[in-house]
Amino acid sequence: MEVVNAVYPSREQFEEFFAIGDDGPYVMVNLLKFKDRAEYPDDPESTLSGRDAYEIYGVEVSKIVESRGGRIVFSGDVTGMIVGEVEDQWDAVALAEYPSKAAFQEMMMSPEWAAIEHHRVAGLAGQLNIRTVSRET
Repeated sequence: MEVVNAVYPSREQFEEFFAIGDDGPYVMVNLLKFKDRAEYPDDPESTLSGRDAYEIYGVEVSKIVESRGGRIVFSGDVTGMIVGEVEDQWDAVALAEYPSKAAFQEMMMSPEWAAIEHHRVAGLAGQLNIRTVSRET
């Protein structure tokens, strides 16, 4: 299995994610890899770590998620693996619950998100975002 971290989805991934189909509540699993040092194009002398830059984003994005009816379910550091192998482990995991794809898209298109997204980009070396839905038993 090849693993490719990215900061943005490809056009195909974006279109597939928002295509007509399943909707309703889901949890997004975010596997996060941080840069050693944050990279701000307008502040190349920044001394923030990638993790610090992402934490600025994280505090603010959690408010935006909640304002759209979602919530941050879990956020924590990766401390090890017992099964499987990857060349380079992720640094952190965050689980965010959204009421629908429409709420997620609304968040991503909001001026509030646009105002903080640069911290996300400055801090992330890459990530995986995995949409999950509950199986009803």
